[in-house]
Amino acid sequence: MREFADRLAVSGGDVARRMSREIAPGGLGARSKSSVTDPVTVIDTAVEEHLRARVAGARPGDRVLGEEGGEHATAGTSSSLSSSSPPSESPGRVRWIIDPVDGTVNLLYGIPFTAVSVAAEIDGVVVAGAVHNIVTRETWTAGLGRGATLRGVDGAVTDLAASSCGTLSLALVGTGFAYDSGVRAEQGRVVAELLPRIRDIRRCGSAALDLCMLATGRIDAYYERCLKPWDHAAGALVAAEAGAIVVVSTDDGVPTTAAAPGVAREFLDALIALGGYPDPGGPPRLSS
Repeated sequence: MREFADRLAVSGGDVARRMSREIAPGGLGARSKSSVTDPVTVIDTAVEEHLRARVAGARPGDRVLGEEGGEHATAGTSSSLSSSSPPSESPGRVRWIIDPVDGTVNLLYGIPFTAVSVAAEIDGVVVAGAVHNIVTRETWTAGLGRGATLRGVDGAVTDLAASSCGTLSLALVGTGFAYDSGVRAEQGRVVAELLPRIRDIRRCGSAALDLCMLATGRIDAYYERCLKPWDHAAGALVAAEAGAIVVVSTDDGVPTTAAAPGVAREFLDALIALGGYPDPGGPPRLSS
């Protein structure tokens, strides 16, 4: 499952790079979705169609949830987890969660922080994932209980571990903002009050890559409201398998939060104090 997610993400990146070379500036056909600042391009839709076709060809019957096309089953008979695949108490239907271009605004502006994200979920649990940076061609992968790795453009593979940061005041924190201007205003308040407590903030524009940066030790903590499953499914698994403490939220009003183990409790407590996160009521857990 992890290897297939890897192949899917890289092949989606190939499609995105080819289209970016072939399409003239201004020809991406960008249109708005949830708001005028939330764009989708012909690359988003073409990559998702490509990935859906790849899943249908290799694993007929699996379900696919994509950012642009919603959720439905591929053609064919139902496909289940085999005994040689990642562990599960019983075979179950597989769902692929796809973000064809995470960081579409970055793509439009030529900012090299945009990715294809692919995760495999079984009975509601994400078991494998891959995130491929379309521009740098770095690829992060993870399998549930099997660690996380980064493969560079030269093919070198590195095992990942979250940073050793143990003090919130020294933590470099990643975040993102919603497309809704009213929500952004409240997010701005939280950031303004968080800034004096930490080293600094980074806002890069792709939740999947932010989570992978946390797994790679390039940032020490991350939080963001209003994420959807395709935004975090693969990246959250990569971060968790690299040893980060990850709390995935399904509530738009509550941020998905991830941090290096040494700073996770202090970071969550700070967000709680600022009104940006309710008390989780126990140890943070990874959920899909």
